[in-house]
Amino acid sequence: MRHLGKWKRALIGTIVGGIVGITQSSWVDPDTPAAEKVPQRRALTPGDDRHYGLVFSDEFEIDGRMFNDGYDPRWTAINKNDYTNKALHFYSSENAKTKNGVLTILTEQKENSYKAFDETKKTFYADKKYIQSAMLQSWNKFCFVGGIIEFRAKLPGDPKIGGLWPALWMLGNLARATYVGSSDYMWPYSYNRCDTRTRISQEIDACAKVNHYGMQAYTGRGAPEIDIIEAMQGEAGKLPSTYIQRPYQSTSLQIAPGVEIDRPILGKRPHEGHWYEDLDYGNSTNVTVDLNPFFYGVTLVHKPKQYTYQADAISANLQLNDTHYNSMHLYRVEWEPPAEDGSGGYLRWYTDEKFVFGINGDSLSIMQSEIPSEPMYLLMNTAVSSSWGFPAPCPDNCECECFECGNPACQCALPTDYCSNFPASFDIDYVRVYQAVNESRHILGCSPESRPTEKWIEGHAQRYMEEGDKAPLRPLQTGGMPCEKDRDCGGKLHGICVSGRCACEDGYTGPSCLAHAGFYDEDTGAHPEPFLCKLTNRHHACSPV
Repeated sequence: MRHLGKWKRALIGTIVGGIVGITQSSWVDPDTPAAEKVPQRRALTPGDDRHYGLVFSDEFEIDGRMFNDGYDPRWTAINKNDYTNKALHFYSSENAKTKNGVLTILTEQKENSYKAFDETKKTFYADKKYIQSAMLQSWNKFCFVGGIIEFRAKLPGDPKIGGLWPALWMLGNLARATYVGSSDYMWPYSYNRCDTRTRISQEIDACAKVNHYGMQAYTGRGAPEIDIIEAMQGEAGKLPSTYIQRPYQSTSLQIAPGVEIDRPILGKRPHEGHWYEDLDYGNSTNVTVDLNPFFYGVTLVHKPKQYTYQADAISANLQLNDTHYNSMHLYRVEWEPPAEDGSGGYLRWYTDEKFVFGINGDSLSIMQSEIPSEPMYLLMNTAVSSSWGFPAPCPDNCECECFECGNPACQCALPTDYCSNFPASFDIDYVRVYQAVNESRHILGCSPESRPTEKWIEGHAQRYMEEGDKAPLRPLQTGGMPCEKDRDCGGKLHGICVSGRCACEDGYTGPSCLAHAGFYDEDTGAHPEPFLCKLTNRHHACSPV
């Protein structure tokens, strides 16, 4: 590929290890207010007086953006069935749109037929789902290690009706959400010790002395998860072992290996010495927070039995109210990675700039796991799951696997008024990421030198793809959408219509020239060739470059 202007680069599998100076990254949306681009003290964590610079933002100000694979430099809206967490939805890029300055994730009743896979019989079969929603991922496009992550969002649906599962979260780049082949034996490990107990179940363990796929020898790797918000809604009323009621926000760190002996019982509080200690809860005026007794993690069952392993969720719940569902609120996490030896680091969650929950590295000593140091990417989605806000246990004499609205046989298994909650809109005003200036622990890139992922993903590409895909991600398309007028291409500032095709101005990309370009200021990765419609003297040429 011959040299292009930086904004024109395809961003699949980008590798970089940049440290933030004044503004290291060109992932910053030009529509972000100028004051947010000036490095200054931004942390809410006591004692953190470092200056933070903006390294990524998306303000969603341009109407009509599309997030199909290859259409946007920052996000991919997946088109596939979700078969994790007892999901009842199908994800479609059609359900992610920008309008009036916000990104809307629409969850609606819509039937989807698809080919599913039976893990027991190892065969495909025809299946269908009745809810359609959207998930956007920055997987293998924009990733980072450490910093401040902030979303401004309005939650979807009626807070008194259960079933919706909106989430803003982060995941290690070695696992791609909903692509289970990529997450098996990878999620949610954050463990860097050579341990015979975990060596079988942690695919990239710290015992390996050979650096396959560019990995560092004797370095354990994985894909931990940081949940900034998972919102639970439903009928109010006292819940067991907590003073929190629905609706509430769950904030969590999910890591492995997990506690295996004398684990807490769901719905009850843990016994002293059998769970993570010295966790910090942020109860104060107008803030009600408690340990989350409803989710301590999952057992990932595999055959033979020695491949089974335990994942832990270290989680707290914050009481929400109706305003979180009818107006915008701020959701933030401050993530400080550990030192090179794995010690220290922290995570601290804030909602509307009020402290919610904190985990220090020392609190993880029970299993000797670590605060994440993996390059992580951003996710935004609304799921629907029979394990989230549905009647539990399912009533007797009920068709418990029937979830179709309008089918009388299904009603007993659904939350009260569940079907009236559709369509529901999850509105996101902006996403911003800040990193401390000249802080060596804060790194940009999906495959930094200290935690590479590029060669691993290339060598296991099928794990990150659907059947029939040619690659995990398509090359970024710049221009080329059929058009009649310049406004179909965003207007003269973004792109114009030339000979019936959109041609983009510098700084804009996507088939209709509606997305601000995004790229790392330093880029040494190998990329597929982009599809480019370049504007030259009001003539266009559309081709790989």
